[in-house]
Amino acid sequence: MKYDTNFKCIRNDVSPEEWQARVELAAAYRLVDHYGMTDLIYNHITVRIPGTEHLLINLYGMLYKEITASSFARIDSEGKVLWKPDTDYTINNAGYVIHGAIHKARPDVGCVTHTHTRAGMAVSAMKCGLLPLNQTAIRFNGHIGYHDYEGPAINLDERERIVQSLGEHDALIMRNHGLLTCGPNVQQAFNTLYQLEMSCRAQVDSMAARTDLSIPPADVLGRTAHLYRPGTRRPYGVLEWPAMIRLLEAESKASPFPYYAS
Repeated sequence: MKYDTNFKCIRNDVSPEEWQARVELAAAYRLVDHYGMTDLIYNHITVRIPGTEHLLINLYGMLYKEITASSFARIDSEGKVLWKPDTDYTINNAGYVIHGAIHKARPDVGCVTHTHTRAGMAVSAMKCGLLPLNQTAIRFNGHIGYHDYEGPAINLDERERIVQSLGEHDALIMRNHGLLTCGPNVQQAFNTLYQLEMSCRAQVDSMAARTDLSIPPADVLGRTAHLYRPGTRRPYGVLEWPAMIRLLEAESKASPFPYYAS
């Protein structure tokens, strides 16, 4: 079996648009690892290659900290692998079922993230769902969907129900499962994921304190959620992204893993 992960750089073998998408996607994987949102080799972040209906997805078996721009598989809208590095690693069908459904139904979505974090799974099991306990969580008030658990996401029939549960939102709590976010680009999808994860961690901490919880009145919740919508004041993630790249650049100097943008 061939499980080498030091793949040849393919920058000169793909279009500039695809390469840029690969670099941004690899950065998102490394950031998810940095912020402690990984689950061994599981989960996915996908991006649509600009000007196409093709997606980039991680190989099933690699750690997020190992992923580089050249390590992604390119798949079509039906999950067929069009290209991947020379390795026995392939893709996880569950990634296609969940991500492919959203990309296909939502042309406004360029990137989809999905995680199984400890806090995300905890909140996904709570009947109350995500509570507007703080400013970060209030951002999602009225702007998050819920999808009931149907077992491991390998049933193609579930795709339509996932899309219906997400609706027009950019965040979804998959009950008894985990978290999902999406956005027009990698920057916004990652930023939404980070904020949703922080909201879940804060909720678990608050509820563990075993004290009465304070929730702001409805008018404050509505006004605050509106102010944090993408486009009300500024897009999510765009201002933050250069700082995130600087963080990765600094980390790469001490990392034993290949540079993410290679």
